[in-house]
Amino acid sequence: MDDHRIIQLYWDRNDRAIQATADKYGRYLKAIARNILHDEEDTEECVNDTYLSAWNAMPPHWPEPLATFLGRITRNLSFNRYKRNHTEKRGGGEIALVLDELADCLSAADPVEQTLDRQELIRSIRSFVRSLPIDKRNLFVRRYWYADSVSSIANDFEMLPGTVSKTLERTRKQLKSFLTERGFAL
Repeated sequence: MDDHRIIQLYWDRNDRAIQATADKYGRYLKAIARNILHDEEDTEECVNDTYLSAWNAMPPHWPEPLATFLGRITRNLSFNRYKRNHTEKRGGGEIALVLDELADCLSAADPVEQTLDRQELIRSIRSFVRSLPIDKRNLFVRRYWYADSVSSIANDFEMLPGTVSKTLERTRKQLKSFLTERGFAL
């Protein structure tokens, strides 16, 4: 079923919307949640929560593209679940590492939680990622959107882990410079 018909099912408040979403995007959403949580039960809960969030968001929102909308919901829910599960035990795990790697590009002093600043930051990061050559863009997205491990990325792209790490490090420095030029305090 195409995305337009799935979204229309949500707008019509038809229960088939959930099953159609699960059939088309279930594996994609589970992959996102699993990479962040590394726990099947939490993964299933986040994916199910994604369907509920989508149900509550449509209407009034008509998401385009649907895959990105659902992926963002799953990613945010998974990060929230990860934070809740790890509030007392810090360190270890891929997510802590991913967040630490990006910490230099984003400042705690800059209140990115404020809606306008946050939206501008999102637009700037999106612009930066789109400007990257396709190979660097794929590495960056796999690491910082899907939270894949460096070794997994290296294996999939037939690269050495050190090469992947170095490329990501250089890309983060470019991102930091890009954001600094646009007035974000880092």
